[in-house]
Amino acid sequence: MPGKEKPPAKDAPEGERIAKVLSRAGVASRREAERLIELGEVKVNGTTITSPVLNVTAKDRITVRGEPVGQPEPPRLWLYYKPEGLVTSASDEKGRDTVFDHLPEDMPRVMSVGRLDLNSEGLLLLTNDGELKRRLELPSTGWLRKYRVRVKGNPTEPEIEPLRKGVTIEGEKFQPMEVKIDRHQGANAWLTVGIREGRNREIRRAMSHIGLTVNRLIRTSYGPFRLNEMKPGEVEEVKPRILRDQLGLGKEDETAAKPGAKPAPRTAAKAKAETAKPARKVLKPGEGVKQLSEAWKKATRSPARSTEDRPQADRAKPARGTGARPGPKSKGPRQG
Repeated sequence: MPGKEKPPAKDAPEGERIAKVLSRAGVASRREAERLIELGEVKVNGTTITSPVLNVTAKDRITVRGEPVGQPEPPRLWLYYKPEGLVTSASDEKGRDTVFDHLPEDMPRVMSVGRLDLNSEGLLLLTNDGELKRRLELPSTGWLRKYRVRVKGNPTEPEIEPLRKGVTIEGEKFQPMEVKIDRHQGANAWLTVGIREGRNREIRRAMSHIGLTVNRLIRTSYGPFRLNEMKPGEVEEVKPRILRDQLGLGKEDETAAKPGAKPAPRTAAKAKAETAKPARKVLKPGEGVKQLSEAWKKATRSPARSTEDRPQADRAKPARGTGARPGPKSKGPRQG
């Protein structure tokens, strides 16, 4: 109404919600962080908190179960070939081995992106950043996940057609799957299956619905990330450039991990790349001024090409873990 002023807006609280800070620091996902808070296992400046409705800043001292929480590290992502027989959880009430019991000792604290069943194997994404984990797990991401599936029986095209249209199992509607019959092998058949939802035991339940039993299941890709030639138990870190290109992370996320963190294992492929192509020089403080003072020499000296000046084909060369090759060849999986 004319003549009536609106009350001034209240200033937004400084900092970020405590659960988000814990998630970014790699302590746990947001939901798990909220549970830790409700259990009274989180302290801020020496005081136990029981509600996640609290903003904190870099000045606040946060501890979880008595352990101090440092500043969030840059988001990092790893590809891991999960072997069959490992549980995809931080701990197991039955005392079974978990994925995290078998990771290299120099790995930082990580969380899994989604899960793979105990009897499933293949590509599992790991990250040190709870927000990145949450983002990759959101249904809206819609990334295609591909699997090599061995089933008992010899299915025909008409038998698997319902899966391509979407089926309803016990009142739960499954989205259409991409299903291709690769080959028959005695009493078994190998299929390539693509899904986007990732429901609990989705492929096994869908196959059972049409009368097929899954006796081996290997995830070969998760969105743009591929298993390629990795072996069970192997871990490879995704390069920062790939995170930027595939996930849109800013350049500030490409910085190295905080001082004191151990580097990721040096693979044979990485060693070969380092010997085949010299590393680019990183300018030290003050070198930029020196270059400016020598700018007049451009007529006789050609400056080194920047990343932007490189040919597009060179910049777009895929790194390991994101190649265009399909998953393991049909003869790749062990016979059985």
